[in-house]
Amino acid sequence: MSALLQHPAPHLRPMHEEDVPGVMVVELLNYPYPWTEGIMRDCLRARYSCWVYEAGDRVIGYGILSAGAGEAHVLNISVHPDYQGRGLGRELMVHLLDRAREYGADTVFLEVRPSNRAAVHLYESIGFNQAGLRRDYYPAARGREDALIMALAL
Repeated sequence: MSALLQHPAPHLRPMHEEDVPGVMVVELLNYPYPWTEGIMRDCLRARYSCWVYEAGDRVIGYGILSAGAGEAHVLNISVHPDYQGRGLGRELMVHLLDRAREYGADTVFLEVRPSNRAAVHLYESIGFNQAGLRRDYYPAARGREDALIMALAL
């Protein structure tokens, strides 16, 4: 069997309700304090811009964006550990930024743990800058962790 058949090329598509279990696999692998299935389903019901990366029939990444009143917010983005380091996170962020532009957003915001250096580096390399700090935003092993608020003018 060829390598291409063993590892189908990832493609991006809108997320559907039936994708939530696969999205949760990625969520649980990447986050010590994951979102719940209910939160994921609420994002779909709220008609947020929800996307999945799929390889074959496997969800390998996802991104969720809310938009309104001239701004957008990246709510969640994640790539399966087996597929990290291949540029999929960057491609997914660029896709979400394109959707934000389509929705008429002037600015995109996100929160990120300062300890998530890879994510902070990715966001900075795309052009995000720190716009503020939310104290004790995230649960952590020893209490709470702050969140960097990052912003990108479109």
